[in-house]
Amino acid sequence: MPASGTTHQLHPLTGQFHEASREALYRSSIEPRVRTETSLTLSVATLIFAMFAISDYFYTGLTLEFTLLTTMRCLVVTSCLALAFVIGRRGSYNRHAWLHALPLWILATGIILIVPLRPDTLSTQVPAVVAATIAFYLLIPNLLPVVAVASLYLSAGFLAATMMAADASPVVVMRTTLLLIMTNGVGFFSLLRLEKLQRKQFALLQEERIQNNQLTEEITHRQSLETQLRRVAEQDALTGLDSRGHFMTCAEALLRRSRVDKTPFCLFMIDVDHFKAINDTWGHGQGDRVLTAIAAACRQSLRPQDVIGRFGGEEFIVALPGIHLNDARMVAERLTQQVAGLTVIEDMPDQRLSVTIGVAGVLDEAADLAALIQWADQALYAGKRGGRNRVVVSHEGR
Repeated sequence: MPASGTTHQLHPLTGQFHEASREALYRSSIEPRVRTETSLTLSVATLIFAMFAISDYFYTGLTLEFTLLTTMRCLVVTSCLALAFVIGRRGSYNRHAWLHALPLWILATGIILIVPLRPDTLSTQVPAVVAATIAFYLLIPNLLPVVAVASLYLSAGFLAATMMAADASPVVVMRTTLLLIMTNGVGFFSLLRLEKLQRKQFALLQEERIQNNQLTEEITHRQSLETQLRRVAEQDALTGLDSRGHFMTCAEALLRRSRVDKTPFCLFMIDVDHFKAINDTWGHGQGDRVLTAIAAACRQSLRPQDVIGRFGGEEFIVALPGIHLNDARMVAERLTQQVAGLTVIEDMPDQRLSVTIGVAGVLDEAADLAALIQWADQALYAGKRGGRNRVVVSHEGR
């Protein structure tokens, strides 16, 4: 939800979200805090209410009125403490809004009953009602409609008790009424502003989380695209072998390591024999299947540390670190035998597959990868001129 639209989605009199699902989400987010704060503030409020029993004894002594006041205070305190405990465990604005309203009504009833039981202390009861009203609005967490109804009940009940039991003059009643109206007004608009501010902050945090999630998804998507692009750049789409550029990078690194470690390094150039005839006779689709099958056979014949790539068309190139030229020749001959034994092309029963391989090795530390490729390529073409389906070793670089 855009931050600029937050204000228009709040109710002007309750400060709540118009959207029920968003309001429920907000209430759920503050539920742990509300439970703790409500339980604590109710406990403190009821204990303060109980402490006024001391002033009851001072004004009434051990009389029937004191007994009634003490009984009433005990009932209020016991009920509110029990509710504070229950709210701390199960309180929820979404499911149990009435549970949060009960303590306010019980406290309000207890405060109202003090007037007929101690009518002579009306002057001290008015500030207590004002303090209780402010506490309802600002100290005890609750929904604004719940607080407003409980506070109006307290104010109306107190005024009614004042007129009926305290025999207050009209002037006193009028001043008390105006004071309570002002108190309720201040409390109502203060809580309304607080409710709106809290929900605006919640909406902004939600928007920030959404934007962060979108940003995270975008980053993940971009990383995925980069991985795909890197795979496309590094891998031949048809055979799954290294692309020419990626092979050259890896082979250069292997050759440098061989120079540092003073170990041998060999290179194959592999060409599929009569590949043009395969394409012309059986079609390019079958030609692609041939290349894929030969690429798989090459991978199976090589060591994990060897690097193989598609050099172009029907040509493959292999870098073999740490292997001498004679051993490389044996690997190449084994590879030609494996290709010759391929029978995966069912639609080409009369076509026998074969490859010609040119092998070059490095004994001269000054030789570079380009020279190796040239020597292997020359050996490859010598093999093709000599009849194909064979391995030819270059004597350059020895």
